[in-house]
Amino acid sequence: MENKILKTVNGDNTEIIQTVNISELKPYEQQPFKVLIDESMEEIMESIKQNGVLSPIIARPHREGGYEILSGHRRVKACELAGITEIPAVVKNLDDDTAAILLVDSNLQRENILPSEKAFAYRLKLEAIKRQGERTDLTSRQFGEKLSVDIISEKNTDSSRSIHRYIRLTNLIDPLLEMVDEKKIALNAAVELSYLGSKEQAEVLNSIEKEDTAPSIAQSAKMRRFSQNGKLNPDVI
Repeated sequence: MENKILKTVNGDNTEIIQTVNISELKPYEQQPFKVLIDESMEEIMESIKQNGVLSPIIARPHREGGYEILSGHRRVKACELAGITEIPAVVKNLDDDTAAILLVDSNLQRENILPSEKAFAYRLKLEAIKRQGERTDLTSRQFGEKLSVDIISEKNTDSSRSIHRYIRLTNLIDPLLEMVDEKKIALNAAVELSYLGSKEQAEVLNSIEKEDTAPSIAQSAKMRRFSQNGKLNPDVI
């Protein structure tokens, strides 16, 4: 296996780029980002065919052997589609929480990220930071969560409030979340619906399909209030 040395930007540390066989790579178990075979994938594949993989993926040793991909899932898929069997990788020995944070930070830089991807990515990072906070004696859970979201917002264009809204989307049933991705339900309306129970959400979905229209933000907020008062039923919806 060929190894090369990659100097970091500040020149203080070095990292080893090693050539890894695609068959040794496993996707991150809680990967929140979709790997789609779309036009963007075709462009990545053609670029790799012509120029090779210009930027190494980042991976860590997998507990069952091989490596777990942290950054570069699309590059790995493009190589598979192009019939390329090896890819350059920087292998890091990272604990679960550090690995989760690295994965989210490296993938949130992409363009055209779906709301569902942001939702589960932000939740993944929030949970990792909260666990790290618990290990550094953040005794107040409420304070710890607020601090964690503020930390996330500092490194992203989304505000703390927006991050909270995205994380709420992870409480939606899958068909409603897919409608958010497809822009059939407005983000703020979906946030209101996320406070409904799964059975209530299923009733909302049934009404959307029956009426062929999605609820507005005001209607969704009204359903949330009815639900909180125990008065939401199919007729009300």
